[in-house]
Amino acid sequence: MGAGATKPPPVAAESGRIDPALRRLTFTLIIGALAVIFDTTIMSVAINSLAGQLHTSLATTQWVTTAYLLALAATMPAVGWAQSVLGGKRLWIAGLGMFLVGSLLCAAAWNVQSLIAFRVVQGIGGGTMMVLMFTLVMQAAEGRSIGRVMSLITVPTALGPIIGPVIGGALLHLGDWRWIFLFNVPFCVVGGYLARRDLPDDGPRPGAPATRARLDAVGLLLLSPGIAAILYGLTQLSGSEGGLAGPRVALPLLAGLALLVGYVLRALRLGADALLDIRLFRHRAVAASSALVFLTGAALYGSMLLLPLYWQQVRGESALGAALLLIPTGVGALLSRALAGRCMDRFGARPVAVAAFVLTFAATVPFGFVTASTSNTALMAVLFVRGVGLGAAMIAIMGAGFVGLEREEIPAAAGISRVAQQVGGSMGVAVLVVILQRASAGARTPAALAAGFGEAFWWSAAFTAAAVPLCLLLPGRPGSSAQAEDSAPAEQPSEV
Repeated sequence: MGAGATKPPPVAAESGRIDPALRRLTFTLIIGALAVIFDTTIMSVAINSLAGQLHTSLATTQWVTTAYLLALAATMPAVGWAQSVLGGKRLWIAGLGMFLVGSLLCAAAWNVQSLIAFRVVQGIGGGTMMVLMFTLVMQAAEGRSIGRVMSLITVPTALGPIIGPVIGGALLHLGDWRWIFLFNVPFCVVGGYLARRDLPDDGPRPGAPATRARLDAVGLLLLSPGIAAILYGLTQLSGSEGGLAGPRVALPLLAGLALLVGYVLRALRLGADALLDIRLFRHRAVAASSALVFLTGAALYGSMLLLPLYWQQVRGESALGAALLLIPTGVGALLSRALAGRCMDRFGARPVAVAAFVLTFAATVPFGFVTASTSNTALMAVLFVRGVGLGAAMIAIMGAGFVGLEREEIPAAAGISRVAQQVGGSMGVAVLVVILQRASAGARTPAALAAGFGEAFWWSAAFTAAAVPLCLLLPGRPGSSAQAEDSAPAEQPSEV
């Protein structure tokens, strides 16, 4: 094929097997996405070391993560519009390029303030990529073999918890903190080359009639700052003496909620012309999937915070030692992908999600009884089971959110899903940190500190338990009338 020829978009095979072109597209996106996933998981074990190497307080260094999350969440709602203007290929390369520039700037930062500013650049690129990856793959799959497709596209999410913390611990142990960001460079460079070669050119053609979508600028000014304000309020919860009533928490939360209410009223009036079409919540599958992604984000990111802290503060492990003990979670998630994808395509998202969340809950309960001398071998075995459950749950619930949608609805659905996961993760971290601080206040011995962690783990289990009844709202067996009813808008008759 000539250099100027346009490659047709890949589609999933009718037989249930994934088309080789779709596999190639997914692999191309995964290579670039690994930079974002690894960066996030590496930073989870690096904050404490960064504070020491940058000679600043832990509270200030925490903004290295907070600024990134705020930029990530504020960018996500506008990705669908940007794709309609630039096309998926151009936008992916632009997002990857921005993440590369942000990584290089972070590696060149001269103090913590400049590092925080450059993390915003990274967050804009990362937020663009994480929404667009799901959009491009789901549009190419055209509703076929969603379970198998999700098992492929969630590879970065599964690999991140396995490799990221270990890499972060090793880099901090052996070298300078700047290598945390330089580590992203090869993935960005190779990912950009593959994207230029393999992604179909779906952008506007020179001389073609203008079909550019209008940017809902007012909606952007309501939705993105609203999400960012809520995330900021949640991140301040751990340092607020008044809890939710403290001004550092209450003011941004109330401002964020007010902006979101304003956006909802505007979006209901604009319909499909809104920045994110919230009418998609009329699809029961989209509404249930978003709620479950929110709860799963809380359970996943909350535990990613608690587990390394438990091993470092109670058991005296180093950052690298704690990271190695977390590997079973990622291994379990990685191994469950293929089976969960096949089961979802055969039986539907509902039974897979119910079984996955029950398994995750059962594997979280033992941490409620954790002590300062609990066997690490036993805990690692439980983490493996928990990883199996979480991995299967993410495939089922994220895939279910795209069932029954038209191609043009997929970008908005992807944006809603990623925002729900981001806000849920921030809420889970904030709530569990506050619970841990209050439960372990005044603890002077490892045993007393372990009891505080046990109470926080019970709350993590509660997040998982709350998800089980919601799973019953997900689509049933593919091709059945039950699935048609589940995925159809509430006010429209289902089509068989």
